[in-house]
Amino acid sequence: MKKALRTVELFAGTRPDGQPIVEQLPVRELDSGELQLVRSPAFAQGLASGDRIRLHPDTRDLELVQRSGNLSIRVFTKGEMTPLADALVPALEKLGGELDLHNDRMLVFTIHASCGFDTIENIMNQTLGQNPDSAWTYGNVYDPRDGTTPLNWWQDLLKPE
Repeated sequence: MKKALRTVELFAGTRPDGQPIVEQLPVRELDSGELQLVRSPAFAQGLASGDRIRLHPDTRDLELVQRSGNLSIRVFTKGEMTPLADALVPALEKLGGELDLHNDRMLVFTIHASCGFDTIENIMNQTLGQNPDSAWTYGNVYDPRDGTTPLNWWQDLLKPE
């Protein structure tokens, strides 16, 4: 029996005034009691759509149980988002990517790591390269503590058999 989607709150950082930033995300509850993300987060770090997590109700801590193999890609702009979305959505959908969030300042995509970092980065850099008001980043590739150390979770996934 398929369970209904529910919403969970994930810690996504701290505001300059010290207040926590909380992001609400839809999840599917699995028979095991674990939760599976239905879309990639806009702000919570280290996760992507399809990842399986466990929330500890007493501490509200999150435990990553299993990665889906998906990358989370975030696009930000101070300018007009529509031209960026018009270029990126079809290019990433051709690779099997999905648009999870689209608003005036942000796009969030999910795409499988097997599509290749070089391929993804070429699309992103070609599209955003001419737009100085825009930037993009991976949401689950770098360690959230420093933002630069690769997590390398994809190494085993991409190893030749």
